[in-house]
Amino acid sequence: MTAMTRLGKLQLDAPFFQAGLAGYSDTAMRLVARRHGCPYCVTEALLDQFLIQGGKGLKSAELDDADHPIAGQLMGSHPADIAAGAKVLLGMGYDVIDVNLACPVKKIKKKSRGGHLMSVPDEAGAILDAVIQAVGGQVPCTVKLRRGSDDSPQALTNFHQIFQATIDLGYAGAVVHGRSVEQKYLGPSNWDFLRGLTDQYGGTEDFTIGGSGDIWQASDIFKMIDETGVDFVSVARGCIGNPWVFTQARALLAGDTQAADTPPTIFQQRAVLLEHFQLSVNLHGEHLASRLMRKFGIRFSRHHPLGDEVKQGFIGVMGLPAWKAVLARFYGEDGPGVGGDAALPEEAQETTCPEPQSI
Repeated sequence: MTAMTRLGKLQLDAPFFQAGLAGYSDTAMRLVARRHGCPYCVTEALLDQFLIQGGKGLKSAELDDADHPIAGQLMGSHPADIAAGAKVLLGMGYDVIDVNLACPVKKIKKKSRGGHLMSVPDEAGAILDAVIQAVGGQVPCTVKLRRGSDDSPQALTNFHQIFQATIDLGYAGAVVHGRSVEQKYLGPSNWDFLRGLTDQYGGTEDFTIGGSGDIWQASDIFKMIDETGVDFVSVARGCIGNPWVFTQARALLAGDTQAADTPPTIFQQRAVLLEHFQLSVNLHGEHLASRLMRKFGIRFSRHHPLGDEVKQGFIGVMGLPAWKAVLARFYGEDGPGVGGDAALPEEAQETTCPEPQSI
């Protein structure tokens, strides 16, 4: 297995990356992931209108110097507007422009963007064409898709029309989520669909195919590559509160299975919790960071031997002093952490997940 992944002129040194996660993958989360071996990140979906209008929307898209290489993920309904949004991201220094045709959230579909476009391939093609014309080859362009709007034969036909258009227009690659738009996050991701996709379209040096869905731990990354033939893998829900998935994936690449199977110790968890909180404070201020970090703390708690108690502690956090109090109570003494299946979130076992999540 080659460790290198190519997106146009961009070379990545590992075949995995952190997905755009609605409500989660801000600069703070991305920087923590990078410090644990993640080679590439995608932003949350950025609405073209917010970028064009500037203000708060533009502020949320600002980049840290250490946050590269990175894809700015665009979502919109009209070719002219999404093209203008792509130019804004180019001016901000993004390394890749990614078009979201996958988001299944109902309010997004009502606005005729995201996953809705999977059901109208001509409109999707116009969006794709507008973006790549606007970018003009300055950086690679990619697209995020789902395997179809639903399970109907027409949805499959629509998917292949859009996918072929992506190739014909000169996109550097596509990441395909193995669930349909209608399916949202219920049930398993269809890896057999991904296998068929790589059999039909794979093996082209100029076009990279990525896979998404049901990646919960490092071993799943390489299982997907082996079973589906995708070139690289999107790590989404599996990396929330678990940046060590990237460290463990790099250990597997190096053939160090012992390191890959070793969960983070209590002190390693504490160090990352402090780091992530401080990065979030720097980005959002203490009040908002305290609220945002509760959901991360809940996820991190699964690695602690007293997971249920730690979870309840984080639920009550209202500021940095309360955050530090939880750490002092539960992370004051070192010891082994929890790994493997025992550290997986409930939705990994139920193959279902509430919104907001990877789109």
